[in-house]
Amino acid sequence: MPDDFLVTGPEDAKITIVLAHGAGGAMDTMWMENMSSAFADQGLRVVRFEFDYMAARRSTGKRSPPPRAELLKQEYEAVIDGLGARGTLVIAGKSMGGRVASMIADDLYDTGKISGLLCLGYPFHPIGKPDGLRTDHLAEMKTPTLICQGTRDLFGSREEVSGYTLSKMIEILWLEDGDHDFRPRKAVSGLTIAEHVTVVADHVTRWAASLRTPGSR
Repeated sequence: MPDDFLVTGPEDAKITIVLAHGAGGAMDTMWMENMSSAFADQGLRVVRFEFDYMAARRSTGKRSPPPRAELLKQEYEAVIDGLGARGTLVIAGKSMGGRVASMIADDLYDTGKISGLLCLGYPFHPIGKPDGLRTDHLAEMKTPTLICQGTRDLFGSREEVSGYTLSKMIEILWLEDGDHDFRPRKAVSGLTIAEHVTVVADHVTRWAASLRTPGSR
């Protein structure tokens, strides 16, 4: 296991989730820590990594924007090739990380390298630009996919997403009153971010357990 990975959860776990960060947050933000811990508490193994542009921020301090998606796709694929994980392998990401994972999922699934795709807050469109959809490839998705999404996510609310054409392989777990970080307004919904994280961890664990191990299809 490379030194630049963060691993949470049991080494002998039957299910491994490779988790990429979002566009602006590193792999060790509080959000990523809390989500990884919640998965680990369910017996899942979480492997976090950083795209090169984010890792470079640690040494240079310069907040460079993410490069083009094609380069990020190549980096994610290289992580999977270098990981050599056994058992059920799910590629995942928060926001941009999930979008990048979704763009390589079918190729990896077809070759038996992964069992599923998990998107934690998918950026269906840029904020304030509902016509700039990032859904074309999702309509034809062949990989078993779970998207966890807040109902009032500015990157794609429940009302907006209900009108999209998505593959039947995609399941969406809606988190009531959640924003892009799954955070609800307690005064409005009576719910807390901790409750939503627990719901996500429970649901992901059940969903991942239903996936087939690569090579068994």
